[in-house]
Amino acid sequence: MRRLAIVVALFAATLVSAQSRRPFTFEDMMALKRVGGPVPSPNGKWVLFAAVDVSLEANTRIPHIWAVPVAGGDAKQITAGPRGEDRPRWSPDGKRFSFTSARDGSSQIWVYDFDDAAGTVSGEPRKVTSISTEAGGNLWSPDGKHILFTSEVWPECNGKPDEDACNKEKDEARAKSKVKALIFTRLLYRHWNHYNEGKRSHLFAQPVNPDGSPAGVARDLTPGDYETPPFSLGGPDDYAVSPDGKEVAYTSNHDPVEAISTNNDIWLVPIAGGAAKKISSSPGSDSSPQYSPDGKFIAWRMQERAGYESDRFRLVKYDRASGAITNLTPDFDAWVNGFTWSPDSKNFFFVAEDKGEQPIYILSAGGGKPGELARGHNDDVAVAADGRTLLFTRMSVQAPNEIYRAKLVTVSGPSSTLTAEPLTHLNDAVLSQVAMQPLEPFWFTGSEKARVQGFIVKPPNFDPARKYPVKFLIHGGPQGAWGDSWSFRWNPELMAASGYVVVMVNPRGSTGYGQKFIDDINGDWGGRVYQDLMLGLDYAENTYSYIARDRECALGASYGGYMINWIAGRNTRFRCLVSHDGMFNTVSAYGATEELWFNEWEFKGAPWTNPAMYEKWSPNRAAPNFKTPTLVVHGQLDYRLDVSEGFQFYTCLQRLNVPSKMLYFPDEGHWVLKPQNSRLWYKTVGDWVDQWTK
Repeated sequence: MRRLAIVVALFAATLVSAQSRRPFTFEDMMALKRVGGPVPSPNGKWVLFAAVDVSLEANTRIPHIWAVPVAGGDAKQITAGPRGEDRPRWSPDGKRFSFTSARDGSSQIWVYDFDDAAGTVSGEPRKVTSISTEAGGNLWSPDGKHILFTSEVWPECNGKPDEDACNKEKDEARAKSKVKALIFTRLLYRHWNHYNEGKRSHLFAQPVNPDGSPAGVARDLTPGDYETPPFSLGGPDDYAVSPDGKEVAYTSNHDPVEAISTNNDIWLVPIAGGAAKKISSSPGSDSSPQYSPDGKFIAWRMQERAGYESDRFRLVKYDRASGAITNLTPDFDAWVNGFTWSPDSKNFFFVAEDKGEQPIYILSAGGGKPGELARGHNDDVAVAADGRTLLFTRMSVQAPNEIYRAKLVTVSGPSSTLTAEPLTHLNDAVLSQVAMQPLEPFWFTGSEKARVQGFIVKPPNFDPARKYPVKFLIHGGPQGAWGDSWSFRWNPELMAASGYVVVMVNPRGSTGYGQKFIDDINGDWGGRVYQDLMLGLDYAENTYSYIARDRECALGASYGGYMINWIAGRNTRFRCLVSHDGMFNTVSAYGATEELWFNEWEFKGAPWTNPAMYEKWSPNRAAPNFKTPTLVVHGQLDYRLDVSEGFQFYTCLQRLNVPSKMLYFPDEGHWVLKPQNSRLWYKTVGDWVDQWTK
């Protein structure tokens, strides 16, 4: 009886505590640390990771390096330079680690000695690189004799007696010149948020002494007029060093017209320098090479279809002796994202999206059926030295990344099992003060009777007897997905905190539901997708009595912005719309974008080869039907979807006398990243939705 009373009392205390928590605010979100992937030490005792601190007052995001014992215990911040430190990577002997920092004014590679007993740094850091074009992406070779890094250099300086002096001279001449004009001779002259002035990312090998200090001049391993590694929005490294330290595998695209090519390939080059050899053969993208610990194989992620950046990512294995390439996941209908080898080279661990989550899987190095190890939204999987302890990041809609630890109970392919527990708690203090609601999934019948998933996030202190206005969020990509994951840019919890029910649907084109579901959007941008979205909202309205169907606002960015523009010409069910970085005119968007392979795949050609497709799916064609009050948001530095798309839409709305407003960022690209700009974005968007739905 006494035990029951204690349980009831604890439950009541927990309930009161949850009810007393305040709504989540933007300031709370900025106070959260942004935790990077785990880097286990060679002896399996420690984990290093970077965590970003945001200062609203200073308008900065600065990373620092932390350490936490693999066995559990308090995480400690071990670097604290005013300019920050990022990307820790252990030396092979575990006595030190390299990192990237601009602590002396320019981004360079540094090395700190590590006190294994105390779990902190010792002494002062040693500067490894002093290259005028700056350095990043540090990676230690397994023999400890080199540190790889990347740098943006002028290809024409390759082969000069002093390449760095040549690069420095050209950079200084460019900076001092009164003429800022550029001359273009090929496509991809600008990309995402910057203009390409002629420099290229190259991969360098810096010789180092046993203590990590420089032992000579860095060698450019990838000379020529190519990007190595290619531009990436994140994910695994696109280069690796063989276990014996003698060879480097890297990703590079050598097709003549980069703007229409996704054909990244895997190349090999001696770390001492020399001729490169291409080993991949797929017409699609090959990326993220990793050597097996025993040195016999190289694995990477492969796409089969040329020109399609959203083809299925397969895991393949290259036999270094025979040159044979084997597809290890021929029947696995999901994208293999980040992966790693087990220390004994017998298994892979990887993550892949599945129905709003990103589980961890295990796969035999010989192939077969992957086994699911853990649900949740996981990433950055690493394996400790014992081969049984997995370290990874995990997030949810209620909390950003923390590092987790899981011990494998058995290691036998698909039958392996593990249980996960958090290793870090950097954000517990902030999250314990705020009210968060879980992500609630629902399923409905979409277009062509497809099974489609959606999600709901309720407001804090939810009362099922009330009627709540709705924020209907539409994701970008379009090959992306909502799920049980955290975002600092479009945060469902923050969207709900001001008294809204947030509804999100993963329509055709969304990832995590098989490749056919993804492909169903190709050439059908306003068809099945639009129907899935509207049917999903219909289902939510008819199922959840607390939804005020007469007070709904739809919001989206990128492809989501396109869909908002499309909705504007097709129905008036929403009280307001928010279109961020949306495509308004398919033809002008083609002419102003940079990654042309995307438009040419999605619209089945160029505007002059398939004009009917561009006209059919262009939102501007329905302009006479625009009536819904709309907020337009765009950034000047957005070169994926040029700012002119936002200007065109806003001009059209104004001329049609549709209530409208535009939020313009002269210093942002496709995303709003600066903390104070982000605050303005959330306030402007929130005020607009409140104006029309409350």
